[in-house]
Amino acid sequence: MRYLPLTPDDRKSMLAKIGAPDMDALFRDVPRAAVVPLSVFDLPDTQGELAVDRALTKIAARNVAAGAAPFFCGAGAYRHHVPSAVDHLIQRSEFLTSYTPYQPEIAQGTLQTLFEFQTQVALLTGMEVANASLYDGSTATAEAVLMAQRVTRRPKAILSGGLHPHYAETVETVAALSGVVTRAPVTPGKAEDIAALIDDETACVVVQSPDVFGLIRNLRPIAQAAHAKGALLIAVVTEAVSLGLLESPGAQGADIVACEGQSIGNGLNFGGPYVGLFAAREKFLRQMPGRLCGETADADGQRGFVLTLSTREQHIRREKATSNICTNSGLCALAFTIHLSLLGEEGLTRLARLNHARACELADRLARVPGVQVITDSFFNEFTLKLPRPAAPLVDALAAKGVIAGVPASRLLPHEASARDLLIVAVTETTTDEDFDALEAALKGALS
Repeated sequence: MRYLPLTPDDRKSMLAKIGAPDMDALFRDVPRAAVVPLSVFDLPDTQGELAVDRALTKIAARNVAAGAAPFFCGAGAYRHHVPSAVDHLIQRSEFLTSYTPYQPEIAQGTLQTLFEFQTQVALLTGMEVANASLYDGSTATAEAVLMAQRVTRRPKAILSGGLHPHYAETVETVAALSGVVTRAPVTPGKAEDIAALIDDETACVVVQSPDVFGLIRNLRPIAQAAHAKGALLIAVVTEAVSLGLLESPGAQGADIVACEGQSIGNGLNFGGPYVGLFAAREKFLRQMPGRLCGETADADGQRGFVLTLSTREQHIRREKATSNICTNSGLCALAFTIHLSLLGEEGLTRLARLNHARACELADRLARVPGVQVITDSFFNEFTLKLPRPAAPLVDALAAKGVIAGVPASRLLPHEASARDLLIVAVTETTTDEDFDALEAALKGALS
């Protein structure tokens, strides 16, 4: 049975009501390059369920799972080992069937886990307060910029050239309407002089560390330069495991920290769901987006948990809302909390050291391949190679041989000429010596 909820007359009436002459006018803000006619997809005629299942299974079989081949992709999404206990616990009915606790008095378990999550995020980032999670790292970064514009009452946001391009695009989409977004030049493997761009109109400076090329950034001088001009420093982290080894952004002077927490507790999913971490200085508490769980005591003196702040459109007047976020990544945040609790502080540090050591070992091996240069001087578990030829076709050639060599920088920065020959390589505890051998051999063969 076909599902046709609207008749042509219904559509015409709705368009007339909002003042749009036709459907093209309704979607005029969608870039023309993103509009694809249905005829391009060459979809088959109606088929039975069994035939559709077979066709889709055949298409899915063309994908190569991260665990099925030597895998070195990172650039914001990382393959880490997630203990089976995490998946088992989050599937318990107490959690899996729970939705957003609009009525906190009947969702104490959910609220308590979110409270623990906030504590972990605050400790990891070196900040004073954290919220109950956001959708992902990129939208958390955009919300951080909006928050900085509210706090400083200034319009300008400066984005580091080392910020993940997808994060930068998200900021431009979300925050450009409320101010001005300026990108610093891209300098692969090097730190740009972003302090020179800060002026009296600057609300915030957004710096990722390790950046998209893997470079570890010293945030202290940037924080000092920003604060001297009355601006805020927003620190971005796409690899949460790095927080187990590197000095926290808060200790380096960051005012707001936006992270992607996928690496802890959440398996590698190409597209999500992921979990955004968001933390800030306590003095900015009431400008934070999303929700914040707090601890209290009931009439009998028993400990309980409540939504202390929920400054969003569903709960308060729109003009006083800090965001239009309607929920949080609750189950992903729970997975994060369980995994991090299993690791503990010592375990996270040991995991981070293992990631760094393995990355250093592979970088040393690949640097000896003729024509290959490691351009990232200081890194955690991800670094960038400069190759003697364009990286994208080389990655395709290696993939055909069963080695997923990494992410061509040109895929993230298609209009940057300097990115054509760059390959971003990530190493985690899941990569083996055999994987190293396979990548080194394949790279030597392809470049010879």
